[in-house]
Amino acid sequence: MIGIVDYGMGNIGSIYNMFKYIGAKAYVCKYPEDIKKASKIVLPGVGSFKKAMEIIKDRSIYEALEDKVIKEGSFMLGICLGMQLLTKYSEEGNVNGFGWVDAETLSFKNRIDASLKIPHMGWNIVKIHRKTPITEGFENWKEIRFYFVHSYFVRVKDEKFSMFRTYYGLEFDSGICKNNVYGVQFHPEKSHKYGMKLLENFAKL
Repeated sequence: MIGIVDYGMGNIGSIYNMFKYIGAKAYVCKYPEDIKKASKIVLPGVGSFKKAMEIIKDRSIYEALEDKVIKEGSFMLGICLGMQLLTKYSEEGNVNGFGWVDAETLSFKNRIDASLKIPHMGWNIVKIHRKTPITEGFENWKEIRFYFVHSYFVRVKDEKFSMFRTYYGLEFDSGICKNNVYGVQFHPEKSHKYGMKLLENFAKL
């Protein structure tokens, strides 16, 4: 059973409906005890990195996630802000993240051409940097596109943790992976067949 963590800052309904559509069993986790029952974890997120960390810590969600993912080794998928939270640090609020992946979350502002709009919003090409079980079957498409909405991007310290890469004024890591921990910057629940395939792959882990 896939537990979708609801801490008040994620697109929970769309993700749940997508899992239901592909025939994967999922439920919403609002409390630490809900997380303990899950076999896999999805951590969505939209909005402020700092606020998300405060909520997750205040509600003891972080401890439950650490027990489930780091200590027990359950698979986890962070989506959008949920992926950024996996990094060591974010410029948004100058705050530390989970630190499960050696990476930083940085602002597009002053790093890309001023003619490019921030947030980076809409469909963009995603290239596989490292093959993982999450990317299985993607080689059958000539081009992979996912839907993005974000003002901050992730950059890994070691490229072995980079799973997907995307270009928007600069190249950034749009997917990361370390052992049982996965993260994607885009929204698979809004990305049609590409997102459906990614979530199917995650459900099969």
